[in-house]
Amino acid sequence: MSDIAVSDTWHDTFLGGHVGVLLMEGIDNTVPNAALDARKRALEEKLRAQFAHLSRQNLLELDVLRAYRAYYKRFDQTYHVQLQLESVVYKGKSLPDVSPLVDASFVAELDTLVLTASHDADRLVWPLRIDATRGGEVFEAMNGKVRTLRANDMMMADAQGPVCTILYGQDRRTPVTAATTRALFVCYAPAGVGEARVRSQLLAIEDNVRLFAPQAETRRLDISEAGIRE
Repeated sequence: MSDIAVSDTWHDTFLGGHVGVLLMEGIDNTVPNAALDARKRALEEKLRAQFAHLSRQNLLELDVLRAYRAYYKRFDQTYHVQLQLESVVYKGKSLPDVSPLVDASFVAELDTLVLTASHDADRLVWPLRIDATRGGEVFEAMNGKVRTLRANDMMMADAQGPVCTILYGQDRRTPVTAATTRALFVCYAPAGVGEARVRSQLLAIEDNVRLFAPQAETRRLDISEAGIRE
């Protein structure tokens, strides 16, 4: 990942963790798609059939949720994808309609449970860096709130500063919009999630994007494992 550097600090801080990136271009993010909507409904039914019989306690013992729960617990927070899964499984909620690119990522995310951010590649200021927060960095979240980042959170930064962390999600400057034609999807996985699940997430996003943008081209699909330096 020549223009996405992976710091030694990331390798040393998150041993066994992974970051996966998927860059796609030639996308039209403006047209609703019936096939993607059908995939949402199918996923809702699948998740309820798969998990509705489980108690919440048993649901939280799924390997991937246990890994994220351990990560968030260090910061006294709860994994938001877990809460979204519970709302679909136990409360009968439907997946939201945001935009084709966001929905493509979220459908995959709720299926694999791998945390994923969606950035407009042309709003990022390259090169990028996968790193660990030092603590004290200033970050404007999607909701407009300015956050002071806590130390040892997995993050990605561009030339202007952090654009995403596990705890605080994406920044307000670089998310996908209706005008996005090049999208960078980034998966953040602590130890215990595994490379295979991260790869499944990236491939699922790619497949979902092709439902509404069959002309889209994949420019890169890479996964880095903490502790294994290339």
